[in-house]
Amino acid sequence: MERYVRITISGKVQGVGFRYSALKRAGSLGIRGSVRNMPDGSVYIEAAGRDQDIGKFLEWCHQGPPLARVDKVSIDEGYDNNYRGFVIK
Repeated sequence: MERYVRITISGKVQGVGFRYSALKRAGSLGIRGSVRNMPDGSVYIEAAGRDQDIGKFLEWCHQGPPLARVDKVSIDEGYDNNYRGFVIK
C-alpha cells in the first residue's frame, strides 16, 4: 500500500548535510518526493512510497545524518505528489 507523508524536522538540521543524506536514504528505499530547507531553520520533506519503506524513512528522519541534532519531527498524512524520483529543492 502506498503512503504519502509531509514531514517537518526541527533542530540542528541545516548546514549538516541533511538534504543530501535524505536524498540518499530515500533513493535506497525507493521513495519519491522532495526535501528543502525552510526559512525557519527546519527541513521539509514530501515523501511517497510503500508503507513499510516510509516507516523506515521516518525512523531515519528521527536521527538524520551524523552531524544533525533532531529535536522534533512532525508528520502529516499527505497526498500523491506525482514525483518520479526524489529531489532536493
